[in-house]
Amino acid sequence: MTAPLRQVVIVGRDAALWLTAAALRKALGPAGARVTAVELPSRLGPASVYATLPPIESLHARLGLDEAELLRSTRGSFSLGYNIVPPSGAPFFLAHGAYGAPIDGSDFFPFWLKAHRFGLTAKLEDFSPTAMAARHGRIMLPDDDTEQFGRTDYAYHLPAIAYAALLKSHALRLGVAIHQAVEVRVEQEEGGRIIRSVSPDGGPAIGGDLFIDTSGPEAILLGGALGVGSEDWRAFFPFDRRVTGKRKPLPSVPSYAELRLSPTSCTALYSTQAASYVTHAYRANEEGDDGATATAAKASGSALTDVAITSLAPAIRAEAWSGNCVAIGASACALDPLLDLDLHTVQLGIVHLLSLFPTTAGAESERAEYNRVTRSHFERLRDFQAAPYFLTGASPAAPDSLLHKIETFRARGAVAPMEDETFSPDQWRALFVGLGLMPETWPPAIETVPPERMKEDFRRILGFVRTKVLEQPTHGNYLAETGAGGTS
Repeated sequence: MTAPLRQVVIVGRDAALWLTAAALRKALGPAGARVTAVELPSRLGPASVYATLPPIESLHARLGLDEAELLRSTRGSFSLGYNIVPPSGAPFFLAHGAYGAPIDGSDFFPFWLKAHRFGLTAKLEDFSPTAMAARHGRIMLPDDDTEQFGRTDYAYHLPAIAYAALLKSHALRLGVAIHQAVEVRVEQEEGGRIIRSVSPDGGPAIGGDLFIDTSGPEAILLGGALGVGSEDWRAFFPFDRRVTGKRKPLPSVPSYAELRLSPTSCTALYSTQAASYVTHAYRANEEGDDGATATAAKASGSALTDVAITSLAPAIRAEAWSGNCVAIGASACALDPLLDLDLHTVQLGIVHLLSLFPTTAGAESERAEYNRVTRSHFERLRDFQAAPYFLTGASPAAPDSLLHKIETFRARGAVAPMEDETFSPDQWRALFVGLGLMPETWPPAIETVPPERMKEDFRRILGFVRTKVLEQPTHGNYLAETGAGGTS
């Protein structure tokens, strides 16, 4: 019988390294596994920020991170979703929560679609407690009433340097061994598919049973040492350059992000207690770095500090797990900056690795399933990011899976079910409708519900949303009341 895996070595940087190290140590430490982190130089700057999705809360809880302390130490903020400003048409809200409640036991959206066709003026987001709370400067605290109504979630905006430092301290407390390095030499077995050890800055070798690559898009273990190539996704994403910067925090910190789309650029604004952060993606041959920096500053309403410019090249590794090396985060899949999903790819990698963690060397079935399920998840994230570009004309191409989703929705308002989705059908519908894609018809089954019953339920739902929003604290007050407010 092959000996169990006991030595896990993680090579990488920033939040991807420390989130992975802390999660593996927390889960595997009691079984006797040793987790060693080799820390490469940070790629973060003062204007770097992480915009999370709601599932990160559960991972933080599993790690034992206190939410109030997280927000206080990073001077971060809550986020209920995204206010999206398209090139034409009205802004719309993409909420971390449900839109509407079932009517007569059936899904809400077809009823709204039918009523909209016959003159209903209430927007889809008007039926979302989460969206309406954000619009009114509040947060939305789930309770029994909202649980019965539908999902209400929140995420965070976290200044990246402070968040990575918090995770590193937590990993150290959990017992992760840490080595720092500028470069890492990799020793492999003959044939090249198995890594024996890594040597930080040419020092003593660190051996391991399983190696994890969180080094970023260059993937120095999986791509550099093992030679696993990438599949280029740039055909679906129009922008090849990004400028980031920050300004002083707003007097009242919004509980959402804002995305401004145009055929030639995309600008994201993320507010926190520490600062307001701006990310502007563009085509280098059209706008130029100076023009992009000026556009980003104009979007923020103030001159920017700590400006940095980087290149963009969305791509996915042919395999995220090869031999005894697993890539997590951007080492496995480098996404477009729209919606800032990078930290979510880290969490997906961690969750699936822990669920498939090999008990012995070899692990052919675990490796095959990890590669299958992570690719599927990453492709669904790619489709969600690509949809705004394709539907606004910024990109002429879209993946076949996204084209199928668009045509299915256009036909009758259905969201084609696919495995491994991060975003809910409600969020897909809100995105499509907000971008001007309206279905041609609706399922005939809803015709059995009398119009007066529909109107009554619409009034009931709108009344519920209004009542729940007015019950919620403002974003600033909730940060202060829970002890999550930072100090300057």
